[in-house]
Amino acid sequence: MDMSSMPGPDQDSAPVKRRRILDRFVRDAKGSVAIEFTALALPFSMLVFAIFESCISFAAQQLMSNVTDDVARQFRTGQIKQATLNPQDLRDMICNRLEIVVSTGCPGLFIDLKRYDTFADAAKVRTKFTADNDLDTSDFKIEPGLSMSKNQLRVFYKWPVMTDLLRKSMSNIKDGKTLHFASVTWQNEPFDD
Repeated sequence: MDMSSMPGPDQDSAPVKRRRILDRFVRDAKGSVAIEFTALALPFSMLVFAIFESCISFAAQQLMSNVTDDVARQFRTGQIKQATLNPQDLRDMICNRLEIVVSTGCPGLFIDLKRYDTFADAAKVRTKFTADNDLDTSDFKIEPGLSMSKNQLRVFYKWPVMTDLLRKSMSNIKDGKTLHFASVTWQNEPFDD
């Protein structure tokens, strides 16, 4: 009998070798941390980006509300008057304070300032949208009233959703943007026109 043809300790059959390699791979835990980290990194990153995106958007909305309140107060008290109002100056005044969280020049900023006869008339104003789900700015004007008039300032900003994975769930207007909105209605004080 020829002993060289019999499998010995160094001559295992192919299936036995594969099983031993697989057994060693299953028992070896050296790479488990890397595999677990890789499996958890994507969902964790998505969660972190969602939190950041929501927080930044909320902060921008709050800032816009504060700026709108402040500008409305200046109209109400007569610091800004109809006779001295330049529409570009009003836009710059609002934009300069928003630029801490938006692009330079505020490309998505829209302003509507009008005088109304009664508060009920101002309350009837609705935000309109175009057929392609964009903000309809066709009737926006900057026409404040004189002293003792009732006015409404509406400020809109088309906020870009930065995280691609959240764009579909967070956007509410076309081009994957969210519409931020602030409004103030007031009656001017009796100042000299």
